[in-house]
Amino acid sequence: MLDATPLLRLYAGHRAKALAAERPAEAQEAELRRLLSRAAATPFGQRHAFARLGSVADFQRATPLRRYEDFWREYWQAAFPLLGGLSWPDAIPYLAVTSGTSTGKTKYIPVSREMLTANRRAVLDMFTHHLANRPQSRVLGGRNFMLGGSTALTREAPGVMSGDLSGIAAKEVPLWARPRYFPPLKEALAADWEAKIARLAPLSLATDIRTVSGTPSWLLIFFDKLAALRPELPRRLASYYPNLELLVHGGVNFAPYRRRFEALLAGGHAELREIYAASEGFIAVADRGTGEGLRLILDNGLFYEFVPLEELAGPAPVRHWIADAETNVNYALVLSSCAGLWAYVLGDTVRLVERTPPRILITGRTSYALSAFGEHLIDEEIEEAVARAAAAIGASVGDYAVAPLYPEQEGERGGHLFVVEFADAVPEGAALRHFVERLDTALAAANADYGAHRSGGYGMCAPAIRAVAPGGFARWMKSRGRLGGQHKVPRIVNDAALFKELLAFLDKER
Repeated sequence: MLDATPLLRLYAGHRAKALAAERPAEAQEAELRRLLSRAAATPFGQRHAFARLGSVADFQRATPLRRYEDFWREYWQAAFPLLGGLSWPDAIPYLAVTSGTSTGKTKYIPVSREMLTANRRAVLDMFTHHLANRPQSRVLGGRNFMLGGSTALTREAPGVMSGDLSGIAAKEVPLWARPRYFPPLKEALAADWEAKIARLAPLSLATDIRTVSGTPSWLLIFFDKLAALRPELPRRLASYYPNLELLVHGGVNFAPYRRRFEALLAGGHAELREIYAASEGFIAVADRGTGEGLRLILDNGLFYEFVPLEELAGPAPVRHWIADAETNVNYALVLSSCAGLWAYVLGDTVRLVERTPPRILITGRTSYALSAFGEHLIDEEIEEAVARAAAAIGASVGDYAVAPLYPEQEGERGGHLFVVEFADAVPEGAALRHFVERLDTALAAANADYGAHRSGGYGMCAPAIRAVAPGGFARWMKSRGRLGGQHKVPRIVNDAALFKELLAFLDKER
């Protein structure tokens, strides 16, 4: 196969110069004006007078914040699945099916042709940053492996299909890129995820894989399959894919997985690169080292707003944009997109770590704060505390979920129950107690409210823990029909019924 990296290097050189000269506020204001112009004649655009809006402030005054349920009720439900021409002028050929990890309610996110093009440009940005870090790269000399979801596309109406975003991306791989894409389309769209990885694992071992991308938890399951197929080889990705250059991850906080991935990458020359690619748009990509923030993509079909999390539920939340958003503030991220989302509350929370160029860290979900007792813990704090506790006992965490435990009798105190799946042997006795102690200490150090509620043990009990054997969460997700791809284990579970379902499943397994 012809190595296309030299062509990519030419593109990356031009793109890198453009990014170096980019002025964030100007880029975002121009993008908003372009989006408003495109959608001005739609019912949504007419209702909000898009044709007369001349500034970001005008847009914010004219267009209130909306969530998915608002768009569904006001614009999409009556016309579903034909969403074209309502809030975006063009036909909507795809609907990305996604579900909230805490409630499981299905959402259908519109994906326009323009959004598909924007997503492909964002992937090129990812490669641009990779080549900047690896000038001698041969990344397109082999195949690029995307471990996608388990949902085959469903025909909703003539010209409209729905399914996992990775399935949509697989179907839309350009003809020129297909020889460099893995897996083949038939396998990529297979509905049974377990059967799919059983076929893909040996096939991939016979393929020159240069990049691998996917959600960390499902990637680890796939790598376990490779190890079972080739037990005589060292348990390293370089053993299976000697030309691997790039491992792309996203979708969940990487901290609990870092230890295992670093072990898998040892002895090879592949680098980690995080991306922020939601069903609503490809938002950001790491342009520097791990943990240094993801660079927002400012000129590619998305306009960003930032609402301080504590104001989101208020009657008139302050809406910042890239010109005036501040660093080290926990913001709810709001999008307007080239698929007809306008001032859309995405559900994710982010923190700016730099303004020029703007880089963000994903801190959690707007609905996933754990605050049953006034402790106000957010995803980021819990993720880091779990990672620190695991490191303290020399263990790795495969996945976990945490929920509040409410007092049931007079005199009892509430607390949190952590259901933790360890990657290897389940720790017992002193090791498990030490894990809980370090977890408790790390949470108190990260969050003053939690520390105050735990002070002296008067406000809250110490965390309780239930250790789960490897594969436990995957089996539970399979029982819910949510195995593989973009489905994620719910980390913070405020839905008592869902957490009860998890515990009941684990009890039955035991």
